[in-house]
Amino acid sequence: MQTKVHAIDFKADSKLLSFVEKRVNKLELYNDKMILSEVFLKLDKSRDRENKISEIKLLVPGKELFARKQCKTFEEAVDVAVEALRKQILKDKNR
Repeated sequence: MQTKVHAIDFKADSKLLSFVEKRVNKLELYNDKMILSEVFLKLDKSRDRENKISEIKLLVPGKELFARKQCKTFEEAVDVAVEALRKQILKDKNR
């Protein structure tokens, strides 16, 4: 699976990028037919501490899965979004 990471309006360091790729690639354990994953990391302009947004889009044959989460850190937001996608994948498998 190909993974594309987009940092919107900021420069992401290599540590964050490798963390994101590692977490997203773990989803292949649940569905090995995934084609592409796109991750968008954004900073919300609010003064709220939970201003880090992670949006993940997965292309699976015949479907497109999506999760958007907002947390205090990008790592936390990615973890929560990946967990939401894992649940979507498993739910889809059971159908």
